[in-house]
Amino acid sequence: MRDKRGFLPEDETSFIPSAVSEMQIASRHIRYLINEGYDLMKATTFVGNRFMLTERQRYAIMRSIATDEQLKRRKAKERDDISGCGLWIDGFNTIITLEVMLSGSPVFEGMDGNIRDLAGLHGTYRIIPETEAAVRMLFDVLSKMKAGTLRFLLDEPISNSGKLKVLIAETAEKCGISPDITLLKEVDKALWDKENVVSSDSIVLDHCISWVNIMKICVGLTDSKPIRVW
Repeated sequence: MRDKRGFLPEDETSFIPSAVSEMQIASRHIRYLINEGYDLMKATTFVGNRFMLTERQRYAIMRSIATDEQLKRRKAKERDDISGCGLWIDGFNTIITLEVMLSGSPVFEGMDGNIRDLAGLHGTYRIIPETEAAVRMLFDVLSKMKAGTLRFLLDEPISNSGKLKVLIAETAEKCGISPDITLLKEVDKALWDKENVVSSDSIVLDHCISWVNIMKICVGLTDSKPIRVW
């Protein structure tokens, strides 16, 4: 059986209902600490050791929670109506989450409403059978939402970024769409001053002018059931 994007065998036990219930308690402890100004990583390590959480469980919590102030700011910047609006799309971030959904691997609902995964990239990426379907799903959703110009930003240092650019372009042509696709060395920073950003990256969401929660719509088109660990 081939590997699934964003899945490890330990996930079968790390995210069963009883384990998630324990994670939700731990999350409340961590949120208290970060709301009081503690560093997220240090707070997660401290509480994670107390609850004997696995690395995957800790990562899922860190990706899902935020401080009250972060949630307030992100909510104020979220946009629903994007008809005619140009979008800036965090390419790898968005497509990988869609691949994870389509692979049947765990995805998580963040407190800000975003859908996130545990697929580590670490500079390497390969196109999988779900990639084209993920890109097509994204185009279908954006077309229905009547989005304007689509600008994809892909991390140039990541392996096979050029191949993904070609796949996006070819899929777009089949869908009758003409997006702008750019390879950049630092995509995250390039998105910090942009409006209508499509990304689930917490740092990007905290810096950008406005953002759009496309993943929440896409997950409803799959069999994925996002896990809530908070």
